[in-house]
Amino acid sequence: MTSSRVHQGLSFDDNPLGFSTRSIHLGNGVDAETGAIRRPITLANAYALPYDPSDINWSSSDLNLYARNGHPNQRYLEAKIANLEGSEDAVALASGVAALAATFTTFLGRGDHAVFSDTTYIAAYRLLHQILPEKYGVDTSIVDTSDPENVARALRPTTRLVHIETPANPTLKVTDIAAVAGIVHDAAKRYGHEILLSVDNTFSTPYNVRPLDLGADIAIESLTKYINGHGDALGGVIATTKERADRIRYTYQVNYGGVISPFNAWLINRGSVTLPLRMRQHNASALSIARHLESLPQVRFVAYPGLESHPGHDVAVRQLARPDAGFGGVLSFGLDTDHDGHNRFVSKLEVITSAVSLGHDESLIVFLGEDDERQYLYPEEFHRGFLRFAVGLEDTEDLIRDIDHALAEAGI
Repeated sequence: MTSSRVHQGLSFDDNPLGFSTRSIHLGNGVDAETGAIRRPITLANAYALPYDPSDINWSSSDLNLYARNGHPNQRYLEAKIANLEGSEDAVALASGVAALAATFTTFLGRGDHAVFSDTTYIAAYRLLHQILPEKYGVDTSIVDTSDPENVARALRPTTRLVHIETPANPTLKVTDIAAVAGIVHDAAKRYGHEILLSVDNTFSTPYNVRPLDLGADIAIESLTKYINGHGDALGGVIATTKERADRIRYTYQVNYGGVISPFNAWLINRGSVTLPLRMRQHNASALSIARHLESLPQVRFVAYPGLESHPGHDVAVRQLARPDAGFGGVLSFGLDTDHDGHNRFVSKLEVITSAVSLGHDESLIVFLGEDDERQYLYPEEFHRGFLRFAVGLEDTEDLIRDIDHALAEAGI
């Protein structure tokens, strides 16, 4: 099928195409020169100029001029993500952290105020808690956004951005996106200027949650994780309006140089075609494993929004993007043991790999001890150390057996 209607993200007979169909077809197409039905990797740094280049805007991202300004593989990927997130446009950058930094530095300046979740990815925490206040004169407030009223109390006339992460990394705390969006936009009307709500959607992906449908202005993804899905490429993306995307491109891509490489963009676009299949398996396995862990006497706590015992479960259910969506592939848990006991347990695992990151095909686990600089912001049960477990695509039964075997071998 070569219909341009698919590649433009349109509908057949006024019925929207399904998520899986769009994941496969958007960003792909027939190469005009070779007839290949997959977009090629275009590794050129520079592109041929017209006869008279005097009228060219050398900072433009709309033309093929120089790869830092933008390139074909980046644009193919952006078209796909924008459609899956439900946005007008998207900007793909070199990493998830680049996407965070681009959002913050584009929309915040000296004298502005930002509010952000008390549990966020470490780079977001450092950018908003340390780097922007110390180097750029941006004032910030850390609040527990799982209670939307905390956001309301923190807003000021100088507030320009609220950044939330849900579920939060690594505590899996859940924030009500729609409730926070309502509070933020009401405040914007009251203060007479724009206040943006950005949501880090990496743990959920647009398969499980679509923040823009719930009222957010910006959705941020670390493409490195689930959307790529194979642990072999770095990338980040910001999904938002075209006007905001153009500002981000000019500020952060063209002038800061945070562009994604053509090869990484191609790898991520390739990986994304199986996103819905993979997310269904991640969702199902993580829920089964979370329930198993919750039943074990050696386990002090399990944090996973899919569990009915999770304090944010009802909100997490309400935010699901589709009937077959789930709660992601990451959970955290603590064992009834000491620091060394957690490390012994990890050392006895045979299928699950001890490594950082998440969203890979293989399961990854990391022990986060008591020396995390954000420890004071975590719920009390996390203070004795805990494990963040990114459930992969292995057979669920094998992962459960690996956990039980490691507990026995570690003497826990």
